[in-house]
Amino acid sequence: MRELTVELGERSYPIYIGEGLLKEASSYFLKHGISTKSPLMIITDSHVAGLHLQALESELAGAGFKTVSAVVPSGESSKSLSMLESLVTKALQEGLDRKSTIVALGGGVVGDLAGYVAASYMRGIKFVQVPTTILAHDSSVGGKVAVNHPLAKNIIGAFHQPEMVLYDLHLLQTLPPREVKAGLSEVVKHGLIWDETFVDWCEEHAEKLLALDPDALGYALYKGCSVKAAVVSQDERENDLRAILNLGHTIGHALEAVAGYNELLHGEAISIGMIGSAKLGLRYGAPEEVYTVTKRVLAACGLPVRLPEHFDVDAVMEAMMHDKKFTEGTMVFVVPTAIGKVEIKPDVQVAWVREIVEQLKQEGGQR
Repeated sequence: MRELTVELGERSYPIYIGEGLLKEASSYFLKHGISTKSPLMIITDSHVAGLHLQALESELAGAGFKTVSAVVPSGESSKSLSMLESLVTKALQEGLDRKSTIVALGGGVVGDLAGYVAASYMRGIKFVQVPTTILAHDSSVGGKVAVNHPLAKNIIGAFHQPEMVLYDLHLLQTLPPREVKAGLSEVVKHGLIWDETFVDWCEEHAEKLLALDPDALGYALYKGCSVKAAVVSQDERENDLRAILNLGHTIGHALEAVAGYNELLHGEAISIGMIGSAKLGLRYGAPEEVYTVTKRVLAACGLPVRLPEHFDVDAVMEAMMHDKKFTEGTMVFVVPTAIGKVEIKPDVQVAWVREIVEQLKQEGGQR
């Protein structure tokens, strides 16, 4: 079992990564002061519920926790204000109080949604992240919680840190291949912004990662979480450094919005976005390998490296105008300067971005 700490003073919390941790969940909950007297609500989705919910309920109930569960439809569409309202209603009906805890059992959608329920219910109660996807190694760390608006992703949210992240690698064995590939997008991203050696490692071990080899997966998630924890510890509320974690996200979030949050998985959209950011890096004088290596390692992980032709460039650009990073006719982009190094460019011209989006439709190579 590997352990990391997100250093935030009194609000610091651990990330536990290992095999079989779900069977020991109650001991971790008790260790971190989760109350057995107040109701605890597990929020999960319709896919994960059939795989892991009963095991977690039984484990916690056996240690005296009072558990209630809420199951939402799987997919990005559940990150909505209407779903938030229904979950708050459920919490009230089940008697959750200020000492209660929300448990997010699922991927990034469940983590974001459940975290925002916890952040907003009674102005903030505890929550615990129990990730069930590779992608969630990124979203479960750092306390960004949110729901979507039809015009923009994650535009309604808060910073609300979990009590801990309990990452059981056994839960990843049930992931479908497409979800595995999508999750590796954020793993690669952490290398691209921070660690050139790790990018090389990801390319060399892509087949093992795709096959969910426990040793390779455990190492990759530990490295990815290490980068995220280091960045968040230095800049919790994205005043400066934390913005580097948005590599590929300005274009990627727009693609998700245009696709109605159902055609492209988050990791797939971010992969395309990172190709766009690499092309933008060349505009700023980055070496050619920034583009070629980025494209090669993402393709090795089975990720898309081009924009599907039916996407409308005007619609993509309009979606980017609603992004939190758009101000006064220019856009903020995280731009790679080398493999493992990025800079935040606050005044990228919209015309440049449009040209790159158009180019992404012609890129060679499919997932």
